[in-house]
Amino acid sequence: MKTIDGQVLKRMFISGANNLYNHYPEIDALNVFPVPDGDTGMNMNLTLTSGSKEIQNRSDTNIYDIAKTFGRGTLMGARGNSGVITSQIFRGFSQGLEGKETADVKDFSNALQKGVEVAYRAVVKPVEGTILTVVRESSQFLADHIKEATSFEKAFELLISEARESLKRTPDLLPILKEVGVIDSGGAGLIKIYEGMKAAVENADIERNQATAQSDNPIIAAGAAMEEEEFGYCTEFIMSLGPDSVKKPFNEKRFTMVLGSHGNSLVVVHDEDIVKVHVHTLNPGNILNYAQQFGEFLKIKIENMTEQHHELATGALKAEDVHTDLIEEADETKEEQLGEKEDFALIAVSSGPGIDEMFKEIGIKVIVKGGQTMNPSSEDFVSAIKQANARNVFIFPNNSNIVMAASQACDMVDDEEVTVFVVPSKTIPQGITGSINFDPEADAEDNFKNMKSALKNVKSGEITFAIRDSEINGVSVKKDDYIGIFDKEIVVDSSDKVEATKKLIDTMVDDDTSLLTILVGEDVKAEEKDEVYNYVSEKYSDIDVDIRDGGQPVYSFLIGAE
Repeated sequence: MKTIDGQVLKRMFISGANNLYNHYPEIDALNVFPVPDGDTGMNMNLTLTSGSKEIQNRSDTNIYDIAKTFGRGTLMGARGNSGVITSQIFRGFSQGLEGKETADVKDFSNALQKGVEVAYRAVVKPVEGTILTVVRESSQFLADHIKEATSFEKAFELLISEARESLKRTPDLLPILKEVGVIDSGGAGLIKIYEGMKAAVENADIERNQATAQSDNPIIAAGAAMEEEEFGYCTEFIMSLGPDSVKKPFNEKRFTMVLGSHGNSLVVVHDEDIVKVHVHTLNPGNILNYAQQFGEFLKIKIENMTEQHHELATGALKAEDVHTDLIEEADETKEEQLGEKEDFALIAVSSGPGIDEMFKEIGIKVIVKGGQTMNPSSEDFVSAIKQANARNVFIFPNNSNIVMAASQACDMVDDEEVTVFVVPSKTIPQGITGSINFDPEADAEDNFKNMKSALKNVKSGEITFAIRDSEINGVSVKKDDYIGIFDKEIVVDSSDKVEATKKLIDTMVDDDTSLLTILVGEDVKAEEKDEVYNYVSEKYSDIDVDIRDGGQPVYSFLIGAE
């Protein structure tokens, strides 16, 4: 094959995304730290899936139109640093095809190199030994070896062979990879994408293997289930609340949280005694049974999205016939309710209901659900910025793997009246301290500087469990032990959760410490929480201690020392 058009590129993208989906658990397993939140594969998978959905039903033959649409889809769906970098690669790739209806191998090679350029530019401090290295070296190798007569089949052989060699070299460029004995996970994911694209060129398009979602890893399985809920049932209803004599009192925050735990793509609009809901769920009956405790339905609509997807793929259903009406009506109502913009609004990423409450107490207006095990997408942040409805919006990502997605969202906001600042908090304790330093009397720039500066005063630690034996920085870690992480390093290993927590706190506290904030995870028993509190109160009686239930998964304790 010497030339490709938009439809061939569409097949290549979808096949690449499918191949990544089929292998993302093994990409996740390449995580450097032996913790249960290796999510590079998941983040890249969800990013590519977002792009694939945008082009799934497009019939364009123009290659630039397909590339641009796919790139835009990956930008909106980008999650985590790996997902953002991947989206930037495809954004640049699409720019390299601008003005072209078809592409030959040289055009394709030039587009890849444009992707490299854009991806490197998007990272403030590019690190070699990562996906950036793999895409750069493989793209340059392809450019150096193609000839006028080179076919796409041969081009992908060249690209993939060098990408594999580049991946093998990543431990030599990034010492932590060599110490732990793994290759770069992002680079490994990129090769899976390339391999899937090559299969499409050879007319052996890769389909999704649904067995991938049946992983033994609970974090992976949970993520896969969330993704699969993009299908299931689109459930929409309008409900009249009350009467109070026979129905439960309605609490919008609690109602939204419960519905959010049973599905996604959730929109809840509450207007006096009327509630409008749109949600994608695998079990609409559970949603309706819960909702009916608060009122009676005026209108219900349930559509099988899995069946619609199948009919779209086979041509039995036109794209314009897919469900839209109630969600559009709900969105319009929400826009009407926004009203005049406020001067300031704060947005924070939160990973548990107790943390949600704490953020709201200190003035956070919009909570974005997410955290280490499920990073929110750039589109999630765009939606949150709109919901904040303010001229100056401050975002606290509260995770190092979310900062890039939040920053990318800033460039995607199309409202010229809105200025968005990303306060680069990398932990929940940093987010708490940073947001407390917001001053409604100060201007936006001063607030940004002050809140960003406040992050330096916080030391953050966390307790979780090890998913494999390992040795990092001289600390021997055993599978299923509890490990304490401080300043991005594992400093504690213990078979006892409370003992690990005590040792971590002892490591974090110094003579300058005046406040300890301890957020308790969902797995911690009441007696364990009390033991930690009593230990800290007795040993560090001169330090203020704020311990509360955070409800976060995976991490038994999140600790902030100031």
